[in-house]
Amino acid sequence: MDFQLTEDQRDLKAGVRDLLAGRYGREALRAAVDGAEADGGAAADGGTESEGGAVATGAAAAGGAAATGAAAAGGAAGGGAVVDRGLWRELGEAGFFALRLAESEGGVGLGLPEAVLVFEEAGRALLPGPLVATHLAAGAVEGAAEGRAVVTAYDLAGGLVPYLAEADAVLGEAGPVTGTAVPSVDPLTPLHRVAAPEVSPYRDAPYRDARYREEGALLTAALQLGSALRTLELAVEYAGTRQQFGQPIGAFQAVKHLCAQMLVRAELARTAVYAAAVTGAAGEVAGAKLLADEAAVRNARDCLQVHGGMGFTWEADVHLHLKRAWVRAEQWRTAAEAEELLAGELLLGAV
Repeated sequence: MDFQLTEDQRDLKAGVRDLLAGRYGREALRAAVDGAEADGGAAADGGTESEGGAVATGAAAAGGAAATGAAAAGGAAGGGAVVDRGLWRELGEAGFFALRLAESEGGVGLGLPEAVLVFEEAGRALLPGPLVATHLAAGAVEGAAEGRAVVTAYDLAGGLVPYLAEADAVLGEAGPVTGTAVPSVDPLTPLHRVAAPEVSPYRDAPYRDARYREEGALLTAALQLGSALRTLELAVEYAGTRQQFGQPIGAFQAVKHLCAQMLVRAELARTAVYAAAVTGAAGEVAGAKLLADEAAVRNARDCLQVHGGMGFTWEADVHLHLKRAWVRAEQWRTAAEAEELLAGELLLGAV
C-alpha cells in the first residue's frame, strides 16, 4: 500500500496553508490573543448575560442554525469574538467543513485522509474555533457546511463546552444549551460549564452517534500533529539564528538532541495519524490521538527550552501552542481513555 501523498493531496494541503497564512497569520493570531485576554478580564469581573458576560447560550433550532444572544453579535463571553465569522465563511466557501460531504449534497466528496491534511494545517496555524465540531455537523446542522454556522460539541468531560457563547448550535442538541463561563488555560478556547448533561453524550451515552467520537478524536489528533510540526519548525529556526558564545545555539549537542527528539515525535505521530485516516479503525485512532497529544505537548515544552527565557514570555508564540495542546489532549478522547481502548484490544487479541 502506498502511503505517499498524491499530487492532489499535496495541492490541497498547500492551498489551505496559503489561505490561512493570508487570513490568519501571526498578526491576526496575536490580535486575537490580546483581544481575548482583555475580554476575559471583563468576563471574570462577573458580567451579566445581557452584557455578554459569564452566562452564555448556544442556540440551535432543530435542523436550523439561527444565531441568538452572543452568537448573533459574533461575540464571546465578555464581548470579544474569538471566532472570526468572516474567516469562518471563507473556510466554508473553500470546502473546509464540507470536505467529506457528498457532492450530491453540495460537498467536496473527499475522504478522511484529505480531512486530516486540512486539519493538520489548521493546527499548524493555531486557528481557533470549534473546527472539528462544525466539520462533523456538515449536512446535519443548517449552515455548518457553508461556514454560516458555528457548531460546538460536548467534546470535554465534566460538562465543559468550548466556544458556547459564539456557537449557533451544539452538535446533537435540538435546543439551546446554557452554561456559565469558567477559566480556560488557553486564551483562544473559552469554556463554559453546562448544567446538563453531566456527561459528554459522545463519550458516555450509547444512544448518541459513536462515529462523532472516533472522527472527532482523529481530526483533533491532526490538529495536534500540525502544532507539533510547527513548534519543531520554531525551535529549529530559533536554534539556527540565536547566537551564544560566538555560534548558533543549534551547534550545541544538547540543543541538537532536543530538536532531534521533537522530529522523532512529530514524524511518529504523523505516521499514526495518516494510517488511522486510511483504516478508520478505533484502535488506530486511539493510538494516533495518544501519539499526537504527546507530540504536541512535549514538542511545545522542548521548544520552550530551546527558546530559553524568551520562550516563557507573553510575546513569544510558543506558550500558545502548549496551552492549546493541553486543551486538545482532553478533547474527544483522553490519554487514559485511549490507553484503555488499546489495552482492551490487546487483551482480546491474546485470547
